[in-house]
Amino acid sequence: MIDDPATAVFEGERPRLLGLAYRLLGSVADAEDVVQETWLRWQRVDRAAVQTPAAWLTTVCSRVGLDLLRARQRDRSDYVGPWLPEPLVAPASSTVSDPESVAEMSDSLTTSFLVMLETLTPEERLGVLLVDVFGEPFETVGGLIGRSASTSRQLVARARRKLRSGTQAAHVDPRSSAMEVARRLAAAVIEGDVDAVQRLLAPEVVLLSDGGKHHRAARRPVVTVPRVSRFLVNIGARLVAVGDAVELSETTINGAPALVVRLGGVTPVFAQAMDVVDGRVVRIHTFLNPDKLRSLDLTPRLT
Repeated sequence: MIDDPATAVFEGERPRLLGLAYRLLGSVADAEDVVQETWLRWQRVDRAAVQTPAAWLTTVCSRVGLDLLRARQRDRSDYVGPWLPEPLVAPASSTVSDPESVAEMSDSLTTSFLVMLETLTPEERLGVLLVDVFGEPFETVGGLIGRSASTSRQLVARARRKLRSGTQAAHVDPRSSAMEVARRLAAAVIEGDVDAVQRLLAPEVVLLSDGGKHHRAARRPVVTVPRVSRFLVNIGARLVAVGDAVELSETTINGAPALVVRLGGVTPVFAQAMDVVDGRVVRIHTFLNPDKLRSLDLTPRLT
């Protein structure tokens, strides 16, 4: 129980603020930094002058996050290869085999959606998140980016068009059936059964591999069934060569079935999350960047 009313107010809003910051930045660590800065400013403000704490906290969190996003995008030119958000895993107490025990991930938390957000300007990204995900009015967006409500409406409409142009029409399979496909694909990869691997891949399959500049990874998206299958089977052969030191575990990353490979059951080597449509894998997100793999052991509470 929290005795301090101001702290209680903030803690009640923390999951929503963390959810906003994570969607905005695609990074658990950066999102937590943004929320921490929001907390510090909440401690300093004259709270008697704050009529609506939730709105005030949203505004501050958005401004801090937007400043960080702008700075990050200026530095993005140094990033090597495809960029993927930090993986957000299901709570450790949940089990993938019992999907009803895990709260359904919002569509706005999927890896595919967060990757598409990267096509937007920082202002467009904040605007579409505030309006379409968190239900904030256009006036709020305008106040944050220094534009009128009507101009903000146009900005959000433009962002929606960009997102629609990059969205696949098909909806992913339910989590339980998608995980079964992921298991079958993993087994085929480990066995080196190329034909079985290819049967589980959709014709439009795309594999993105994020290793950052310090880890070897595919520098461009891998496309077509033959190329993706070869890529996967080569990975499987390397894992088999390592032997018993490799441990493979199932989890859920940003709502999608995923497999995590660890050495000695401790150090994560990489993780792969898969979007499954009509029983076949259409997108594979491979996380190799060590900085991002750290978030595999975190389970932040966000909405």
